[in-house]
Amino acid sequence: MRIAGNKLTKIAQEKGVDVATLAQAVVEPGKGLGNAEKAQSAVRNWMRGNDHPRCKAAQVKKLAAALSVPVGKIAKFECRFRFERGSPRKTKLLTDLSRGKDYLTAQNLLTFNIKRAAVDVKQALAAAYDDAMAAEADVEKLVVSESAADDGPRMKRFNQKDRGRAHRIYKRMTHITVALAEKD
Repeated sequence: MRIAGNKLTKIAQEKGVDVATLAQAVVEPGKGLGNAEKAQSAVRNWMRGNDHPRCKAAQVKKLAAALSVPVGKIAKFECRFRFERGSPRKTKLLTDLSRGKDYLTAQNLLTFNIKRAAVDVKQALAAAYDDAMAAEADVEKLVVSESAADDGPRMKRFNQKDRGRAHRIYKRMTHITVALAEKD
């Protein structure tokens, strides 16, 4: 679960809640956000869309309680499937296919797709959905807000060729990111 900065800012402005009030809800003595200055700095970063320091699930719940809204209104539910064995170019076709669709449509598109990477993209989508279910988000409004396939590391191998030559082979890997968010 990650915080959606634009939604947090919009709801805070609508409710008339300032940064100091939100920071008081997040302060945890003896932890990373132990004092008010650090907490205010973190809340300002989260409102800008910068997720540093990383907003934990408990902090998202506290922010939602301070704003008196459900968690799904200010959060996005993200899953990263790292080191998938397959090329990013082939996986990007599937992530582009599912982006912007609601959860059931995206799941059906991936279920009946014949590409090998569809299994891994569907697995990441299901993990993000489970995260949303755990946070009690409205599952009828879930939409694939973010879907990407980035380059991972490459394994370098060599094929023997004639006259003592060798040709390099790259076995590519992909990092798949899928995020679900509630539609406004």
